[in-house]
Amino acid sequence: MRIPESEFIINGDGSAFHIHLKPEQLADNVIMMGDPGRVDMLADYLTDIECRNASREFVSVTGKYNGKRITALSHGIGPDNIDIVMTELDALANVDFETREVKPVHRSLNILRIGTSGALHADIPLGSYILSHMSVGFDGVMNWYGNREKVTIPEVEEAFKKHMNWNPTLPSPYFVKASNKIIDLMKDITIKGVTISAPGFYGPQGRVVRIPLAMPHMLEDIESFRFKLGDEDFRITNFEMESSPLAGMAAHLGHNACTVCCAIANRYLKSSNPDYKPAIRKLVELSLERMSTL
Repeated sequence: MRIPESEFIINGDGSAFHIHLKPEQLADNVIMMGDPGRVDMLADYLTDIECRNASREFVSVTGKYNGKRITALSHGIGPDNIDIVMTELDALANVDFETREVKPVHRSLNILRIGTSGALHADIPLGSYILSHMSVGFDGVMNWYGNREKVTIPEVEEAFKKHMNWNPTLPSPYFVKASNKIIDLMKDITIKGVTISAPGFYGPQGRVVRIPLAMPHMLEDIESFRFKLGDEDFRITNFEMESSPLAGMAAHLGHNACTVCCAIANRYLKSSNPDYKPAIRKLVELSLERMSTL
């Protein structure tokens, strides 16, 4: 089936509409980050640079690390941007830009997203790296796609909504597991995380400046929620804004994806570390080392 021009826009130069990458510029291994400046920081470690593209918050570089081809891509802030980026990355891999038809052989991408987050428990130190084994979507992105129950965990969602006394005017939360392939790559250097993706930085993450919250006891209720899957016990560890649509869309589209975040604040202790850039640089180095082994 041919994908109409109105549903997927291709730029005149043959690149995807928002991220401006061309199919031949995309590596199988992708490292994503919100901040466009981090793409240039990561690029300092690459050799054989093939391209640099920039459009709004979407900046990309493809080169090599330890001989392995890697694409670095910034996605900006928020779950809506992940919907854009994941759709276009998948199209670059699996849609023929000439015929506008899905390719007969599926290409699977390996995607690691590097971010920052606020930890939710006193025993998670500032500067630690939290790997999102699972993500909780407060954003609602996956609710717009059919058959989301194929990649989410409905029984945990129901338990969570009951525990939280969930406000029905808010998007229904979803739980989605990250790729085991990427988890196994990073789990020995990270804390096991269950990460909430919020559709905003202030109210949706329980911050009050001048507007009261719809769920005023949200943080305490999140901190006390525990659940079990198989033989593993879980608690929610941190807040950020992109991990759940990344994990959910990747699973739906047949890609391997996971988020790792540096804890730059602790919401329980009400502490923060604004000087977190050295920790992010170290995380970039570790991520390049691990992704280059795939």
